[in-house]
Amino acid sequence: MAPPREKATRTASVAGAVVPMVSARSAQGVPIESSGPPEATRAPARRSGRPGEKPRGRAPPSRAEDQAEGAAAPTREGEPPAAPGPPLPSSGSHRQGSVRATRERRPLPSPVEVPGPTESRGPLVPNPGRGLREAAPGAWKLRAVLEQLRLSRREISAAVEVVNRVVDHLLRKLQQGCESEFRGVGLLRTGSYYERVKVSAPNEFDVMFKLEVPRIELQEYANSGTHYFVKFKRNPKGDPLNQFLEGEILSASKMLSKFRAVIKEEIKNIEDTDVIVERKKKGSPAVTLLMRKPMEISVDITLALESKGSWPASTLNGLPINRWLGVKVRNDMRRRPFYLVPKHAREGSGFQEETWRLSFSHVEKDLLKNHGQAKTCCETDGVKCCRKDCLKLMKYLLEQLKKKFGKRKELTKFCSYHVKTAFFHVCTQDPCDSQWLSGDLELCFDKCVTYFLQCLRTEQLQHYFIPTVNLFAPDQIDKASKEFLSKQIEDQRNNGFPVFGAF
Repeated sequence: MAPPREKATRTASVAGAVVPMVSARSAQGVPIESSGPPEATRAPARRSGRPGEKPRGRAPPSRAEDQAEGAAAPTREGEPPAAPGPPLPSSGSHRQGSVRATRERRPLPSPVEVPGPTESRGPLVPNPGRGLREAAPGAWKLRAVLEQLRLSRREISAAVEVVNRVVDHLLRKLQQGCESEFRGVGLLRTGSYYERVKVSAPNEFDVMFKLEVPRIELQEYANSGTHYFVKFKRNPKGDPLNQFLEGEILSASKMLSKFRAVIKEEIKNIEDTDVIVERKKKGSPAVTLLMRKPMEISVDITLALESKGSWPASTLNGLPINRWLGVKVRNDMRRRPFYLVPKHAREGSGFQEETWRLSFSHVEKDLLKNHGQAKTCCETDGVKCCRKDCLKLMKYLLEQLKKKFGKRKELTKFCSYHVKTAFFHVCTQDPCDSQWLSGDLELCFDKCVTYFLQCLRTEQLQHYFIPTVNLFAPDQIDKASKEFLSKQIEDQRNNGFPVFGAF
């Protein structure tokens, strides 16, 4: 799935100088393996429990955020990421896209290790002029930053009440048949809030209004792996979706325009809520609602076609969780529906507006909610890991850098989806719960930073579900922008991440 737009969030400040801590165990250093980028950042593992011991069943979570959604869908177990693939090529017309779709897809080679002045790993990072980075006096604790990012229960409750009221109203009206073409829609909550990795404030929500479309045929656009034309295998007369056909193709732009018009009209009937539809953003698949009371909240509502058929061939080698969560879990996930959202493929300086983009946000949410090899990981009766804490810190780092350099165009194309994708790859390379112990937060955060920096330097960030797609390909993000972000992250790392206390 292509990266979503980045959203501004309100942040809290952390006072004082910030310098990463280095534990006595990690200070000894371990030689780097040179077989590839994921292995280069692997942290030493500590085993817990008895070998072969079967984990206990997962108890239903009882977190404050759950009041905004139903019970979580169970998930569970990855292999190293496959080689990053070629970029999405620009294309001309629908006819040209069809011809190019027959080309052989050639995967890119795996990223190579970028050598430093010394060989080290973990929090001991090569630093020219000083050799290895040393822990400074008054060492900074990442836990203090996470505490500042913790969402207020009071704000959560107020925000969720407003969001649920508006979303439920819209869903009910659509289902009652005021517009017959959307009568069968259902609700799917996605995004960082429902993944429980939202930072700073509960002011952004993402929901999908899913519409099942049985017996569809997908035609890949321009060998992209991500974007498709949608056709009906059988199209009976009187089908309300016929009005959105462009020839035999189900037009994403036509369907999105009608969906937007329906929502825009219906919010006028919502009482006791100050809500408006924001101006349409070019290329965005979402209808964005802005609520201004009791606090400013944005809600992205995305129409999604739900297909219960087999996942497209471009995903065959994706979702590399065999060593992480297990072959059975991967097979179970691949038997779940997949979704297509009206996010158009780029075509020169514009867009191919008939195309739909694959979305696996529902699977991403399950990966984050059920992230441990042990089924009780991070639950009340289980051992707590630091996986999601690391992701929150990575998201916050990018967010703060974008605030610091708000007027610089180099950071505009980077978004939290890039950070999340890199994080999933680190989880694949270090699959064991013992490699993510809560007490090793500094070490684990550093290996996430290391992996992301390596992706920037090698210009390779493989899509987690579509391994032939490179999210850092030159036609996606220019080299100068990647070099700029890499330099800023290195500067932050070498100086103890002062940006965490700057706002």
